[in-house]
Amino acid sequence: MNGARYRNRRPWCRLTPRGDAQSRRKGAYSRAVPPAQRNRLRPASRVGERLPVALLAVLTLICLATAWNPPAGRKNWALEVVPGLLLVAWQVATFKKFRLSNIVYVGTFLHLLVLIYGGFYSYAHTPLGDWAKETFHLSRNHYDRIGHFALGFFPALLTREILLRKTPLVVGGWLGFLAGSVVFAAGAFCELIEWWTTLVVAGDLGQAFLGSQGDIWDAQWDMFLVGIGAVVALVFFGKFHDRSMRASTELLTASA
Repeated sequence: MNGARYRNRRPWCRLTPRGDAQSRRKGAYSRAVPPAQRNRLRPASRVGERLPVALLAVLTLICLATAWNPPAGRKNWALEVVPGLLLVAWQVATFKKFRLSNIVYVGTFLHLLVLIYGGFYSYAHTPLGDWAKETFHLSRNHYDRIGHFALGFFPALLTREILLRKTPLVVGGWLGFLAGSVVFAAGAFCELIEWWTTLVVAGDLGQAFLGSQGDIWDAQWDMFLVGIGAVVALVFFGKFHDRSMRASTELLTASA
């Protein structure tokens, strides 16, 4: 029946490598579901359906509250937070045509909280990092390390989902390798952005954005932690991501 809706416990036949041969064969998914409807996903419950909107509303309030008069200055806040807000803007713009699973929206929200906290105080002077420095007798404020770990962890699930839904890849080694490579490359590119920014923005603002705190190996540590974050997300949360996508979404399609 045209326009019929049904719940599919396995929204993507590419989601598991142990399907039948027809499901695994390249193009089988495309023939089963028209391209225009392939990515029309909606949560199975009203709470799940409204969750992204609620997260966006809370995030908007947090941004307005923290951007008003941050201790590190509004320019530093903008340098740290605006790149993350661009990702949110993309997710909002593609919400109807390419809705992501709720776990990705929650991950994006948590990642923005990490960015906002760092942009509010500056990464080198966050109270959390200062507390850890004094408590564990560390040589520096390590909140910047947390930020780069998050830069690898949360985008890894986003990249994984896009690859699952937009390419012929199935769950397995190649999916994890390519998703991790994309995230690691993005993390390395962020280090280049930090370098270029310090060349353009001189003085304390540039140094605050760089956040190296005199560590000559800061860029290498940052890229390493991005990679570690991506590996942790893909290895330990990959199956959870799959279960969440199956449990919280249904595929809308029309049968001929």
